[in-house]
Amino acid sequence: MWVWEKLSAAKWLDAWEERFHGNPNLVIHVLKGGKTLRVEVFCESEEEGERIVRRFGGRVKELKSVDWQKPVEVPPPLKIRDRFLVTQEADEKGLEKLAAEYPGREVLSIPPEMAFGTGDHATTSSCLRLLVDVARKRGEDWSCADLGCGTGLLAIAAGKLGAEPIFACDFDPFAVKVTERNCRRSGVSGVEIKELDVLKWKPRKKYDVVMANLFSTVLVEAFPVISKLVKPGGDLILSGILASQAWDVFEAGARHGFGFPKVVKKGKWVTAKGGWMKELVD
Repeated sequence: MWVWEKLSAAKWLDAWEERFHGNPNLVIHVLKGGKTLRVEVFCESEEEGERIVRRFGGRVKELKSVDWQKPVEVPPPLKIRDRFLVTQEADEKGLEKLAAEYPGREVLSIPPEMAFGTGDHATTSSCLRLLVDVARKRGEDWSCADLGCGTGLLAIAAGKLGAEPIFACDFDPFAVKVTERNCRRSGVSGVEIKELDVLKWKPRKKYDVVMANLFSTVLVEAFPVISKLVKPGGDLILSGILASQAWDVFEAGARHGFGFPKVVKKGKWVTAKGGWMKELVD
């Protein structure tokens, strides 16, 4: 048993919770005085911990005696409109039972791993609902890009909804591997999956639907790239936005020609759907 740990300013509590949401091995301690956090993720191997170090810094240490075998209960499945049922269940019999209990819904199995996006977080679930709405409007023959794909849930859902081609990317190489694995598990093929830094990317294609479930600070800086991705008449879905930072994101989007008439707030998180401002006005 190993544990990754890192000290962080308390103001980043929400960001840490979001980044590791769905991982039952995350523990966040608020240290005396309330200005500092100790973030811990318990790992089965040193390699898992070192992957987090390469992404976020910190350190890994071995634990000699911990009750690692305590079973983790699978949370209830999440209903997305009348289309999907998202679950962390991975057992075949458990999935068959869910399919029988919820006829008419397609079951998407996304087990929790060291990659964000199991579906039950407010940012991911709101993106999924807006994606279903967009897909119904578009029907067939639409393309999609998923920036910050995490576990690949949004790209997989897009594939199930008829999108083709689909592009997915993440800065984290482990997230890319998880997305590849989940696409195979879900029977979604033809997704182009890349490891890249969105802020340094020079895209060569445009897409009908672009989804970006990223931190607010990254979204603000990513609009020059996003503006090169969205086709005329395209839909842009943004999430990962703290309500306190939403106006900064919308202002940055407006400077690059985007407007967001549809805004969904769940708790402290905001998700928005929009497009090119000129087209929205027209």
